[in-house]
Formats: sequence, C-alpha cells, structure tokens
Amino acid sequence: MSPTTAAVAAPSPRTAGAGANRWVVLVVLCVSLLLVAIDATVLHVAVPAVTEDLRPGAIELLWIVDTYPLVCAALLILFGTLGDRVGRRRILLLGYGLFGVASALAALAQNPLTLILARGLLGVGGAMIMPATLSLLRQVFPDRRERALAIGVWSAVAAVGAAVGPLLGGFLLEHFWWGSVFLVNIPLMLVSLPVGRLLLPESTGERDGPWDVAGALMAAGGMFGAVLGVKRLGGGEDALSPLTLVPLLVGAVLLAAFVRRQRRRPHPLVDLGMFARPAFSTSVGCIVLAMLALVGLELIAAQYLQLVLGLSPLQTGLRLLPLTFAAMAAGLAGARMLRRFGPRRMVCAGFCLTAAAVLSLTAMGGRDDARLLLAGFVLLGFGLETTLFGAYESMLSEAPAARAGGAAAIGETSYQLGAGIGIALLGTVMNAAYAPGPAAAHGVPAGAAREASHSLGEAYEVSDRIGGPAGEVLRRVARDSFVHGLHVTLLVSAGLLLLGAVMALRLPRVMTCEEEAPVELPVQREAERPPVPA
Repeated sequence: MSPTTAAVAAPSPRTAGAGANRWVVLVVLCVSLLLVAIDATVLHVAVPAVTEDLRPGAIELLWIVDTYPLVCAALLILFGTLGDRVGRRRILLLGYGLFGVASALAALAQNPLTLILARGLLGVGGAMIMPATLSLLRQVFPDRRERALAIGVWSAVAAVGAAVGPLLGGFLLEHFWWGSVFLVNIPLMLVSLPVGRLLLPESTGERDGPWDVAGALMAAGGMFGAVLGVKRLGGGEDALSPLTLVPLLVGAVLLAAFVRRQRRRPHPLVDLGMFARPAFSTSVGCIVLAMLALVGLELIAAQYLQLVLGLSPLQTGLRLLPLTFAAMAAGLAGARMLRRFGPRRMVCAGFCLTAAAVLSLTAMGGRDDARLLLAGFVLLGFGLETTLFGAYESMLSEAPAARAGGAAAIGETSYQLGAGIGIALLGTVMNAAYAPGPAAAHGVPAGAAREASHSLGEAYEVSDRIGGPAGEVLRRVARDSFVHGLHVTLLVSAGLLLLGAVMALRLPRVMTCEEEAPVELPVQREAERPPVPA
C-alpha cells in the first residue's frame, strides 16, 4: 500500500497537537540536531591525520577547521527566514540532502581545496537544519508545557552531540582513515530523508510581501565578516591587521545596513519588533552572555588538562564528560523546573550556579585534583544548561508562531556569536595574564622568552630546545603563569555570569501556558489530497 493510499484510507486524521505523533517528530528532529552537533566537533581530533595526508598550508588548515562554523553562522538568518516563507520541512529536507552530499565530498577529498569547499557545503546544510528543527518544534508543540519538555530533550541531545563528536572521531581514527569521520553521516542522512518526508509536518509563517533577498544577503555577509573577525581576534591575531579589521568593519556596516533596511520595510525579513518585548531581547542577551562566558573557558580548560596536568586527548575528553552528563540531566529536568520556578528564577539561578562552579575551579593548581574538577564540571554543566534551556524556551515562546524560523535563527546566531566573542575576549584576558611571566623568566635568552610568552605550548617547545637549567626554569614559570592566567580568566568569566543573572531579572516571573492552534501532520495533509489516478 502506498503512503498516499494509506493516508486517504486513514479514518481519523491526527494533528500535531494530539496523539503520539508529535513525539515521533521530536525524535526525528533530535537526530537531525545530533548529526549537526557531532559534525561541529568531530573534525578536531582528525586535524593531525588530515595534515599528514593532504599536506595543507597553515592558511588552508585554518579554513578547513573554520569554514563550517563560519558559513553556518552566516546563513542561519537567511535559511531560518526562508523556511518561514517556503516551508520549514522543505528547507530541513534540502539540508539533509546537502549535508549527505557534502559529507561524501569531504570524506573523499584528495586535496585541501576540495575539503574546504565540502566543509563550506556542510555549513550551508547545517544552517538549513538548525533553525528548521527548532522552528518545527515550536509549531508541533503548541502547548507550552509540552514544548518545554521537548526543548529540554532537544538541548540534551545538543549537549550529547558536542561531547560525542571528539570521542566518535577518536574511535573512527583508530580503525579507519580520517574521511570516516564524515562518511558516518551518509547512512544516517539516507534514513532521515525518507523518514522526515513521511513524518514531519510542513508549516510556514507569514507570506505577506516579497522575501527580502537583498536583506538576506546583507545579513549573511555581515555575520560572515563579524564572525571571521572575532575568530581571528580569538586566535591571537593583531586587532589592527587588515585581515582582522576589514572583516569586522565590513560585517558591522552590513549588519547596520540590514537593521536599517528591516526597520523601513513594510514586510521585514526579521521582525525587529520582537526585540521590543523584554522577554525576547533578554533571552537573546542571556544566550550571548552564557556562551561568551563558557566557550573560551572550555578551550582554556582543555589546555589546562593536557598541558599542565599532562593528560592525553582521550583522558581530557573523559574528564569533560561529567559536564555533558550534567547538561543532559538539566535539559531533561528543565521543563519541570521551568513550571515550578518560572523563567526569571530558573535562568537567574542557572547563571548563579554556573558562576559558583567557575569560582570553585579557581582552586585548580599545578597538581591534579580529580574531585575538585568533577564537582566543578558537574555544577558547570548543570548550571549552564539550566540557563540556556530557560533562555531558549522563553525566546521561542515569546516569538510569534509565524516568525518561528526567524526567531530560531536569531537564537542560533546569538549562540554562535557569543561563542566567538567569548573565545576572543577570554583568550585576550588569558594571554594578558600569562605573557608577562615567561617574558621575564630569569636566565632565559630574551628571544626565547618572547617566543615562550605566546602560549604554553610554545613555551614547552622553547624549553625543550634550549634545555638545561634555563629550560627547566622556563617550563616551570610558564606553567605557573598559565595557572595564574586561568584563575584571572575564571574570575572574569564569573563576573560575566553574574551580569547575566542580573539581566535575567527582566524575564517573566511565571511560565504562562496558552495553547495555540496546532499544525497539521502529514497524515492529515495527505488525506485532504485527491487520490492519485491509477
């Protein structure tokens, strides 16, 4: 029996607001998110193997790593709002197909340029998938209480994907070649395409007026320039370098022009009026601050575990797993906490708990304290996920259902932008606190001391090269300076988190639950079509 015949024969069509279908839809959407989240981190462990095989230059290697997040962040608003216009399911399924094709191209790449282009296509597919999953979830769960539970599951899956990526990549690299980290996406996409087409509901937003193509391109170019400039700052590049300054200025000009254009259009691409709602604008600000405080901190913590404590990459990943498990638990418990405490207290408490975890980690020193790290990472994961869950749920619930794609894109863009700014800001704080120590190391040649002041990894290389007592002094001073810099960075991060807690006081006190009109599931949509002639 064909799907069309089965649909016509169905005696009682169901909607997304009733029955178990919406939970099946949630599973499909979570699988989509899992693939994108894994792909964002799975390449990190494969970089040495890619370097050995393809022999990319320094600039090519940088683009191999950064093209995916850059392209994805730049196109989130474009595809989020396009989904509101032409159909969110349609954009999601196109994203599935493109993601699968790009994964095959990346896995079989024979040169750096092909891999960079494939990573760019993966970024396009990810930008199609990410806002579509969140906006469909907003439509499929019209009841806010159920939607809160669904968002909790969705966010827990995101946490799993981010953690599983490096572990999966490490496992595959031990048994296969580096292309296998991309090839694993293909069978999952081959399953997701037909299942998504069969089970996911189609939904659209407002279609008044033409879609603002020029505005979409302005947003994409502006975000690309801004994120590229911020990433270069986070990588320690000179802020006055043309390669850093020009993207930042062009990005800022394009984004300013985009905002001005949207304010003047009768049917804007992004309804900036949503930011006039305190709950929406505050939620977006909380997402930016939470990511700003965390992402740079995570990178520095990974360096601490490997360079100061001497753990292997696999041991480092295992040490960070409690953070992921705690985030999963917070996501699954988030709906109940939101109903009981309300958005204001939940997000504020999440920020305060995360700040307490960060402050507790200032007790880290040159020796391994496994209990301290375990407790700190568990509190960090639970507090951060509580914050992000409450902020995302409030943002989506405050946005009109017709603008769900645009709202989801704004949330994801805030996430990416906060992460990029966090790496740049906290990386700058870390370098400022670390550099004076190695630069003034006693008995070390001035040139070697200046080189060692760039990073702890370079300091270790320099100390091994010069050897002797001077090398030992440099290694000890650099390690102590790194720990000092880590403490300063933690204090700055805690201050940002407490600022977020103050900001969260503008959120609603209670969770208001008003059920909206449900969207039709595919079963009902097919049932209304005439039978296909034999």
